[in-house]
Amino acid sequence: MIQSIAILTLVNGSVYALLAAGMSLIFGVGRMINLAHTAFFVLAGYGMYYFMRGLSWGAVPTITVTVIGVTIAGLLAYRLLINRVRQHQQAVLLITVALAMAIQEILLAIFGEFYRSSPVLVPGVREILGTRVENQYLVIIGVAVAILVILSLLLAKTKLGTAIRATANDAEIASLMGISVPRTLMITMGIATGLAAVAAVLVGSIWIIYPMIWMQPLAMVLVIVVLGGLGSIKGSFIGAYVIALVEVLAVRFVPSGAYMAMPLMLLVLVVVLVVRPGGLFGIVLEEERL
Repeated sequence: MIQSIAILTLVNGSVYALLAAGMSLIFGVGRMINLAHTAFFVLAGYGMYYFMRGLSWGAVPTITVTVIGVTIAGLLAYRLLINRVRQHQQAVLLITVALAMAIQEILLAIFGEFYRSSPVLVPGVREILGTRVENQYLVIIGVAVAILVILSLLLAKTKLGTAIRATANDAEIASLMGISVPRTLMITMGIATGLAAVAAVLVGSIWIIYPMIWMQPLAMVLVIVVLGGLGSIKGSFIGAYVIALVEVLAVRFVPSGAYMAMPLMLLVLVVVLVVRPGGLFGIVLEEERL
């Protein structure tokens, strides 16, 4: 029982962490809330489905084309739409919602309302501590954790990471220091969209997708980002696993747990915000951002 709860928490938390890290990165650097973030996640899920089931491509070319293609789509959306209004938060919210709805309607027109899923990337199971664990679960956990570690190192140890953190702290000063703020924001959007695409690739075979499903993970990601602290990547990591644990426990032990999971997550969020209004790792000083 405990082992299965731990495995499901790690699997779901890893996926939520990838999505929340992207959302938090965009907010931390550009002060933008991208409500189309999970729509790109769904778009990548359909990419996996179409290339593997529709065209019978192998896993490697499918993953490569899907991640690169969705990342480019995110960059184009930022360059052509979001960048024009990024100084106005209300306009960003409206445009990203419209973008998400447009992606939804395009997917509806092409694929219909039917539920879809991709083939399993790594079939088989193995026994760990007396519990049978699907190999796909282990791949999800391992790849997600590796990517999150790489993201942390990129932000902390590279020139690009320095540019991203400087822009997050003060875009005007970063510009005076010779950092191209527009270029940094573009790269940040690409990284965030790429994280969403990778999350979709990892769970394409175990999560059912349909065009309207972007709203459900969006609510989850927003809860995680606020719980961890707006703009805090570390907070997003930890908040993702906290929320995943609450979800798994609710489904396991609470009557009608599938319907009660979100209210319980919101309850946890409220309790944390009462104690720490800025979230678990909320920003106190601007220098602490990211």
